Amino acid sequence: MARGLETILTALAVGFAGCGPASADPLLREFAVCAGRFSALVEHQWLVDGPASDASAGTRDSLLALVEAVEEPGMDATVMGWRIEAKVAQKALLQRAHFAKDRVADARAEELLQACAELIGQS
Repeated sequence: MARGLETILTALAVGFAGCGPASADPLLREFAVCAGRFSALVEHQWLVDGPASDASAGTRDSLLALVEAVEEPGMDATVMGWRIEAKVAQKALLQRAHFAKDRVADARAEELLQACAELIGQS
């Protein structure tokens, strides 16, 4: 049961392949997914670590600025879909990590957020 849940959460956190047009800039998708992940982190931190949410919100805002910089006209719905899917998946990982004390979910959540932070030169 736990292994199956881990697989589902990992698949969700990575995002669904095939969402959006094939011609979409891969960086656009990556920036959008990362913005969604950091949106989930900000909301999670409001519950468990309020002051940390300010720094995370700054990272999210930087990622959103990158989304706006590379987004092509007509991509709004696709980009929002990527953001929402990533946010929901990251939220599930964060909740599982925090409330169920799941070390695998915690490590995966941290790994995904770290990869996003590295996109914008944060470590």
